[in-house]
Amino acid sequence: MSQINKLKIFNDPIYGFITIPNALIYDLIQHSYFQRLRRISQMGLSYLVYPGANHTRFHHALGCMHLMQKAVDVLRFKGVAISEEEENALYIAILLHDIGHGPFSHAMEKSIVEDVHHEAISLLFMNQLNEEFNGQLSLAIQVFKGEYHRKFMLQLISSQLDMDRMDYLKRDSFYSGVAEGNVNSERLIQMMNVVDDVLVIEEKGIYSVEKFLMSRRLMYWQAYLHKTSLVAELILTKVLKRAKELTLKGVQLPCSEPLLFFLQNRIALENFDSNILDLFSQLDDFDIISALKSWQRQDDFILSSLSKMIINRDLPKIKVVTDKALLDEIGPLQERFAAENNLSIADTNYFIFKGKIKNQAYSKEAEPIRILKKDRTIEDVVEASDQLNLKSLSKLVTKYYICFPKQLV
Repeated sequence: MSQINKLKIFNDPIYGFITIPNALIYDLIQHSYFQRLRRISQMGLSYLVYPGANHTRFHHALGCMHLMQKAVDVLRFKGVAISEEEENALYIAILLHDIGHGPFSHAMEKSIVEDVHHEAISLLFMNQLNEEFNGQLSLAIQVFKGEYHRKFMLQLISSQLDMDRMDYLKRDSFYSGVAEGNVNSERLIQMMNVVDDVLVIEEKGIYSVEKFLMSRRLMYWQAYLHKTSLVAELILTKVLKRAKELTLKGVQLPCSEPLLFFLQNRIALENFDSNILDLFSQLDDFDIISALKSWQRQDDFILSSLSKMIINRDLPKIKVVTDKALLDEIGPLQERFAAENNLSIADTNYFIFKGKIKNQAYSKEAEPIRILKKDRTIEDVVEASDQLNLKSLSKLVTKYYICFPKQLV
């Protein structure tokens, strides 16, 4: 295929036209590892709350690359030297930053591929692609791992004000209809600069940073930690755990071959060789949904009941409170449910459980968002801001939840 055919454009509902900058990026997008992201939803099961939230990680990755193109243009205009090789590394690193997500990502990480973080799997995919593309991703991998000497490059990919967050807040807000999450990514990017190889935001952009942090907090409470999204993801985690438990006991469950492999085997990061990576790359949301549809009719009461809850959106009751002490003691609920359904108390943990959720829009422990003042001094955004709410945004808010079947109300 000639080079010219690879300079395609995508029509994005948020940014308009997104251009593919070169043939290598085109080939990476065309790769089956990346095309798989079309079949992985960006917001997991949030479409059970917000029917429009059906956009994919493919969408998001392209949006991040587009914002990175804007950032490179702005920084170069302000005199920051970025070579063509560095520019390409930034595009590749941001394009592939989420490639390691499994179906309904967070539920997978807690049940099937236990304790293997999606970022570690992203790196495995990048290393595999680097071999296939004869080392052309080497610099991107260095930047992604934080090993490149120009610190601001990692900050553009992974920090408290990176292209990833700028795109997902704007995109998730757009598709879910939660208007509070809409951030002015264009303005934020225009305000970026680099001082001593560190990313800063010029002082006149401080209100845009405040709005960005406030939007992030609101999106967490209204979308990502919405109690129905939360309970759906918790139930999905429990379905997959139950499926794995039954499979390891020798029960034959209908599902796709890649899913069956991960149900039959305990995979740690050190076991993730190229064959397992290839199997992982064949997993997407469709494997899980089609398995749940089959599992509704299984003999196992726990597996079939939990599968029906998600497929029919008939989810358990969830109570969210700020005071841990207000949570009802779950013992009596478990005893009643066990008696009514002929279950052991241990098995009722699939239906009745409690936990906690945390929301912190800005962390003082992490790399700060730095504001470049007019006198050229640099300050943490919390100190530079005259808004008292920024101090409260950096407080960790913890809430507690209890889930139980509706018939126990």
